[in-house]
Amino acid sequence: MLPTPRLLTLLLLAALPIALSAFAPGLLWIAMLYLGVVGTVAISDLVLMARAQQIEVERLHDPQLSLGAENLITLLLANATPRPIVFTLRDESPHEFPVDQPFLSGAIPPYDIYEARYHVRPLRRGDYQFGAAVMRITGPMGMLVRQIRYPLAATVRVYPNILELKKYDLLARKGLLHELGVRVSRVRGQGGEFERLRDYTTDDEFRRINWKASARRGKLIAAEYEVERSQHVICVIDCGRLMAPPVGELMRLDYAVNTALMLSYVAGLRGDQVGLLAFADQVHRYVAPRRGKPHFQQILEALYNLQPEPVEADHGVALSYLARRQRRRALIVLFTDLATPEATGPLVTHLTRLARHHLPLCVTISDPFITRAAGRPANDSSALYERAVAEGLLDERRALLDRLQHSGVMTVDVPADRLSAGVINTYLRLKAQGRL
Repeated sequence: MLPTPRLLTLLLLAALPIALSAFAPGLLWIAMLYLGVVGTVAISDLVLMARAQQIEVERLHDPQLSLGAENLITLLLANATPRPIVFTLRDESPHEFPVDQPFLSGAIPPYDIYEARYHVRPLRRGDYQFGAAVMRITGPMGMLVRQIRYPLAATVRVYPNILELKKYDLLARKGLLHELGVRVSRVRGQGGEFERLRDYTTDDEFRRINWKASARRGKLIAAEYEVERSQHVICVIDCGRLMAPPVGELMRLDYAVNTALMLSYVAGLRGDQVGLLAFADQVHRYVAPRRGKPHFQQILEALYNLQPEPVEADHGVALSYLARRQRRRALIVLFTDLATPEATGPLVTHLTRLARHHLPLCVTISDPFITRAAGRPANDSSALYERAVAEGLLDERRALLDRLQHSGVMTVDVPADRLSAGVINTYLRLKAQGRL
């Protein structure tokens, strides 16, 4: 039990008559009477104050928290007393999570429920522990504060950004995917799966004319096809040392994992079979291409606690392993980073060999610090030197990307905040063009 500033102030007011009682003894009796009244009010406050068993607290959140997203945490407070309860609450969320509101305050109406809400933003995947919820309630007279600790300890898992998938579904239903930077492209007349018959137009190819339907209807009818479904898409994720440096609050690997999950989800919605391979100096995880919700959950579990390793990634081991396992033509999306031309040489060799039977796509994250340094005005010799180094690094990176493209390997090199949109747009474009 703790005194409030109001009680401390009222007690201090008695100090003056007690001090003056040395000159006027009657003031001492007045001070004692005053303190008795204050004490009676404080005791009444204690008696009327809600007890721990009269307040129920429950924590609600998604079973899987999303990496790098604002995850809602709700605390339900139930008041079983006939009086409102004024409270201040602190939830012991994992200390690794940034929190938008460390303290929550409010008043629970009589015999009612109050929802206290705040958001956490996990910056690393893995297992974390919530602690207790500590509540301080103020008595109805405002004299005393009771502190109550509710044992709500629970383990929570941080997964790749699942909230982004829900946002994609919502915007897709509203036709607002452009807000995510996704451009839905659909090329009519390409692909091999029959979709419908329609009237022939002068823009259609002659080979699209359905002569039997044209004879029945007495006019030219064209067959319209859509791109094939049930094709294979495999996300290959580099977990070596180059994927460990952060870009903003998240590691490069985290952005790759979030994008791989989004690509797996979108490809699954379009009927394609999705697989996964994660590697560093050796292959760590492999999920063969399939489709369906149970398979997507399997990919999610494989990505959930994928961490970088302080070793040089061996692209040859990973791509050779994949070539032995994956015989059918597939879109191979490799999430990696480019170092020096010497280190990139084996990558180019293996991707070129892979391009004979598959469609490889090399995805990298451009470094925002180098990009900003290259465009920064040079006001002195130090700034000029930094700009020259940054421009040299950018030129070297462009040369490596050009080398991959000249070898028949497609590339996507975009900032981290546009990685998901860039990869999804490339997938949809390749799908629409029938290149898978």
